[in-house]
Amino acid sequence: MNSRRNFNIWTLPVSTAALLAAGPALSQQNDWKFAASIYLFAPETTVGATTPLGPVEGKLSFSDAISNLDFAFMGAFEARNGRWGFIADYMLNDLSFGNSTPGPAFSGLNTSLKTQILSGYAAYRVSETPDVQVDLAAGFRWFDTKSTFTLLPGGLPGGTTTLEDNWVDPVVGARIGFTISERWSGTVFADYGGFSSTSETWQALLTANYALSDRWDLRIGYRYLSVDHDINGNDFSFKQSGPIFGATYRF
Repeated sequence: MNSRRNFNIWTLPVSTAALLAAGPALSQQNDWKFAASIYLFAPETTVGATTPLGPVEGKLSFSDAISNLDFAFMGAFEARNGRWGFIADYMLNDLSFGNSTPGPAFSGLNTSLKTQILSGYAAYRVSETPDVQVDLAAGFRWFDTKSTFTLLPGGLPGGTTTLEDNWVDPVVGARIGFTISERWSGTVFADYGGFSSTSETWQALLTANYALSDRWDLRIGYRYLSVDHDINGNDFSFKQSGPIFGATYRF
């Protein structure tokens, strides 16, 4: 595979910045607790679609993502008061890469992919002990994409197809936090949404967390995200999976 450029950025919405600025005062007045997380994310990416020239699939492997990574930033924010919590997670992908194609019909596939993903949840803590916490969540995933697939000429003349759309899928999920030792803990999170034959999305996240102090945690884990959607009669699929490394600050 010939990978030309990979740019992957996770960032927080502007509203999150406002909450961060107001956080200490709100926490003192209303028993709110906040957590802001920053992650480095180096995923394997697979994007596919149906086009007038047939189905296509572009892949950027994990090893190529590491060796060609320009920038990676991921941000998430949580506000909690008692049993209720609110979570925001935003990701922007800007990827360009090339793949070989089977057979002599085309000489290669170039893929240009721009996506934004915003997930928001309201979470309710249904169970809590000193060692295990269980939250149920419901919310949405907003997905915006402009994906361009260019089949290079071979035995056939080739061509370019661009799929562009944005949509919102409802999602439901669950999160389990558990204590491993005095400093080590773990988190498991999963959600599912879309609930239709033309739109489906799900993700799973597993992290191990090390407490540096009462406020700071270091995290290492693995995330898988899948999105399938019908764009103007064309099947579109987007998948990312890979390790994440980061830190969480609580206040």
